[in-house]
Amino acid sequence: MPAWLTTGRVRRWLLPWALSLGVLLNAAYPTYRHYDFSHSLDTRSYLRLAAGRFDSVSVTRRYRLLVPLAAGALARPLAVLGDPASSPRPAGEWPLRLAFYLVNCLLLSATGACFYGAARLAGASAGAAALALVAVLSSRWAGYAAGLPLTDSLYLLVFGLSYYAARRGAGAGWAVALALLLGPLAKESFVFLLPWLCWHGRQALGWRGQLAALALGGAALAAAHVVVDRAAGAPATASVTNAFAHVENLTYSLHKILSLKGLAELGSIFGLFWLPVGAALLRAGGRRTLAPVLGAPEAGLAAVVAVHMLLSADLGRMGYLLAPAFTAALALGIGWLGRLAATPAAPPGRP
Repeated sequence: MPAWLTTGRVRRWLLPWALSLGVLLNAAYPTYRHYDFSHSLDTRSYLRLAAGRFDSVSVTRRYRLLVPLAAGALARPLAVLGDPASSPRPAGEWPLRLAFYLVNCLLLSATGACFYGAARLAGASAGAAALALVAVLSSRWAGYAAGLPLTDSLYLLVFGLSYYAARRGAGAGWAVALALLLGPLAKESFVFLLPWLCWHGRQALGWRGQLAALALGGAALAAAHVVVDRAAGAPATASVTNAFAHVENLTYSLHKILSLKGLAELGSIFGLFWLPVGAALLRAGGRRTLAPVLGAPEAGLAAVVAVHMLLSADLGRMGYLLAPAFTAALALGIGWLGRLAATPAAPPGRP
């Protein structure tokens, strides 16, 4: 085995990345292969962006260029292979679909490595962190983000980098810088994560470094607006008007959260894997175990995710943005349950 594969840094990142990639390639394949997204404006918009068509894309998604452009570049060599004979997609669409699947799986695998690293920094064992990672990546929202022509994978990576940096502190300046560079182009709602990232990432990267990285990310976003607006023939103010229009979703989202359907959607984000965390919260020993992930960073991140949910009205999809902190909590909960199960029972008649 090459010496570089045995270094601590490589093991910390490469192994959880490979585990995540294996899980996602399998779990997302049925969605990639069979999901009928003809009703989805999001997926159709990103396919157009990948093909270089900006004029027919909603202003909400028009500037999220990084993933579509990467998929479009990868689709060109894939197109040489031709469409498979059994492809149910329109002629010529298969290369783009496959490219999105591969790019999203690779990005989400990097995200999974961040989740794993943050869970380990919270105090979870390697086995518990790996098990929690697999559980979180088994969510249907991870399958959608990996298997469909969407850009959620990049935004999840930004959240993963941000939470990892908040956990790591000194030595994770690169994660803060990368999140600040990618965040503005990943999604416009990054503006709600920005204060949390700057505050909790200040020990990893100082204010000057943060301002420099954010200036580069903002400049890249401004350049994308200029190029895309010219290509689409759209006024520069359209994105501002569209941003304020999302406020109208607040009332709908609040009603949905308070409904039985909304509560079921929230519960389905991580499914039965809420149970180990809930069980730990109900026991004093479990609460002590979860204490590292019950602090201000997690409360603030939950508030940021709640804002995303209210403004988008897509409760489950936006709620999955809490996955970095949930992975750490689940890993600690699994470890606590494991220790509880290993504790010998008291003999009969003894307390």
